Amino acid sequence: MSSAPAYLLFAQHGWADTNRAIAHLATQLATAEARVIAPNLGWLDTWLAFAPLLARVEQAAMAALQRYPDTPWRIVGHSMGGLLWLELLTQHPEWRSRVHSLVLVASPLGGADVAHLLALFGGLGTSRPLATNRRPLAEAIAREIPTLTITGDIDGGSDGTVIAAATCCAHAQSVTLPIDHASLKNHPALIPVIQKFWANPQVVPAPEPSLVNDLIARLRSLPGLLDAHYRDWPRTTVALRFPDGTTLSTWRQPLIGTEHVFLGDRDGRCCFGGFVTAAARARLQAEIAAIARDYQAQRCDP
Repeated sequence: MSSAPAYLLFAQHGWADTNRAIAHLATQLATAEARVIAPNLGWLDTWLAFAPLLARVEQAAMAALQRYPDTPWRIVGHSMGGLLWLELLTQHPEWRSRVHSLVLVASPLGGADVAHLLALFGGLGTSRPLATNRRPLAEAIAREIPTLTITGDIDGGSDGTVIAAATCCAHAQSVTLPIDHASLKNHPALIPVIQKFWANPQVVPAPEPSLVNDLIARLRSLPGLLDAHYRDWPRTTVALRFPDGTTLSTWRQPLIGTEHVFLGDRDGRCCFGGFVTAAARARLQAEIAAIARDYQAQRCDP
């Protein structure tokens, strides 16, 4: 039997893709002493159902574990590939101690807004799982495993496919690059970013308590709320004004009736955006009313 590699590098592609591009990235990242494992889930199969994809990645991991029981893991997942690994590390907490680091590239941790809207109208087989909010899973894992989130931002709030804010979570290091979603799966700019992280992987402390951080956590805890693009912030009307100058604004999308909520900091910069569907509108409005009471915010009636 050949000697064990220095580490296993799992590289997982995402939706509407194959393993070719991310496997190429992984071979550029890995040292000669590593072994790259990049399961090919099949372009068509990524459209059909989430559970079989998860099972196939799990099988690859279990086979590697059986062959190399003492070899550490490094994980890189692009988009849905990162979500698959969040599910696996949640289902197999016993694996976490062997993971050196987790890199989530353009993965919609808070749920993909486009997939959510598709799911409302029947959608595709994987649309509902892609719309699921896995940020709590990501944050729980990032408390134990050094995690890096890599975000693309080409238009002031998204990589053209995934909302930038949806890719971030507490306890993870984060890097934003001006690169679109598809290109992020194997862009050469990722190599120095990931290698720098690998050289000193750290768990990031929780954000310092503040009014804005408290409000963001409270709004994100609402069932069904997804991150929104900041481009819609200028359309909003201020609903609440807090003593320190922070504002909470709302806007209703006229065509499909989604209700948006945004936070502006004391310096007038947008720092959070989210939305719910029309069915959850009353829940969001009730939460805004509760926030006004709890924080003694001034109501700004139109």
